[in-house]
Amino acid sequence: MRMNAVDGFRAWLEPSPPAENRQGSRLTLHVERRNLLLVARVAVAAALVAGAVAQDSRSVPPVAPSASTQQPMNVSPSAPVASDKAQDATSSQPPEDDAVQFVFKKKVEEVTLHAVVVDQQNNLISSLNRDSFSVYEDGKLQTMTSFRQENVPLALGILIDNSGSMRPKRHEVNEAALNLVRSSNTQDEVFVVNFGEAYYLDQDFTDDLAKLKGALDKVETRGSTALYDAIVASAAHIRQGARTQKRVLLVVTDGRDNASQESLKEAMQQLQREDGPTIYVIAFVDEAKGASSTIRALQAISLNSGGTAYFPKDLNQVDAITKNIANDIRNQYVIGYKSSNPKSGHVYHAIDVQANDTSRHRLRVRTRAGYYSELAAASQ
Repeated sequence: MRMNAVDGFRAWLEPSPPAENRQGSRLTLHVERRNLLLVARVAVAAALVAGAVAQDSRSVPPVAPSASTQQPMNVSPSAPVASDKAQDATSSQPPEDDAVQFVFKKKVEEVTLHAVVVDQQNNLISSLNRDSFSVYEDGKLQTMTSFRQENVPLALGILIDNSGSMRPKRHEVNEAALNLVRSSNTQDEVFVVNFGEAYYLDQDFTDDLAKLKGALDKVETRGSTALYDAIVASAAHIRQGARTQKRVLLVVTDGRDNASQESLKEAMQQLQREDGPTIYVIAFVDEAKGASSTIRALQAISLNSGGTAYFPKDLNQVDAITKNIANDIRNQYVIGYKSSNPKSGHVYHAIDVQANDTSRHRLRVRTRAGYYSELAAASQ
C-alpha cells in the first residue's frame, strides 16, 4: 500500500522477509526523487515513438487505439513511478491512479477537527454547545458546517519502542495499552507496531484483545530507534486502512530518535495533513540527562496534531495516563467547516479554535494546529 508524501518521500507498507520467529510485516520508508518520474515518462514516450516509427517503416496504416484494444503496461506493482494504465505520449495529464500521484490534488471540501476542551485547572469540559466555539483559519473567522459530540468507533495505532532499555517497562506498558483498548468503544479497530531501527506491523486492524496482547508481547530489544520513521509510516497506514474518520496514534518510547531517514521537520510536515491522526506520546525521558531536545520534539509532534505528550517519572503512572487519554478521546468535539481560503499550491493553513464557557471565560482547546492544503512530494 502506497501513499503520496512530502518533499520526495513516499511511504508504504511493505511485507518484509520473515525473520526467525517473526510473523509481522515491516513498515519501511522508501525515498524516491522526482527525476525518477521524469525518466519513466521519457522512457514510455521513447518506446511509443520507436513503435510508431517501426510501424510506419512496414507501411502499415495507423490504427487509432480503442479502450478495448489497449494493453496495460507490464510493470512490477512495486515500481514507484509506474502507472497501471498505458498513457498517450503526448498527454500531459498525471497518472489516473491516486496512489501514484506525487502531488495530493484533491481539494479539501470540509476540514474536520477533533477538539478537547479543558478549563484553566485542566479539568475536562464536555458540555459545550456549538455557539461556544469560534474557528479561525489563517486569522479569518470560518463558518462551521457541522458540530457534534459522540462516542463513535475510532482507529487506533499503538506504537511501542523495542529498545533494550524498554524491556523492564514492557509488562506495565503493555497492560496500560490494553486497558486503553478495553476502555474504548467495542467497535474500535486497533493495530500494533513494535519499533527499533526497523518497525514491524505485528498486528493489523483488529478488535481481538488476544491478538493485540500477542503482538505487544513480541519484544526484540536490540538496535537503534527510528522513532520519526515509525510514526510517519504508521500515520500513512492508518490513513489508508482506517474505516473511520476518528484516528489516534499512541506512541510509547524512552529514547531519542537516532536512526530515522526522516528529520523532525520532514516528519512534522508529513504528519500535518488534514486527515492526519491525533498523536499521544508517553515518553520515559530524563531532562537532567540531556533529553530536553527529545522532550521538545515529542511535544511538537503531539501538540501540533491535537494530542498531548506525557513524561511520567514513575512507571506506575502509565495506567492512569492511558485512562486520561481514553477519557480525552471519548469526549472530543467534532467540528467541521469549509475553508474560505484558496487551496492552490503547497500551502500551510494555521488553525485556531477558541471556546468560552457560559460565563464567557476563555477555555483551552486542544486540536490540530493546522494542515497543508496540498502535499507536494518532490523537492524543488
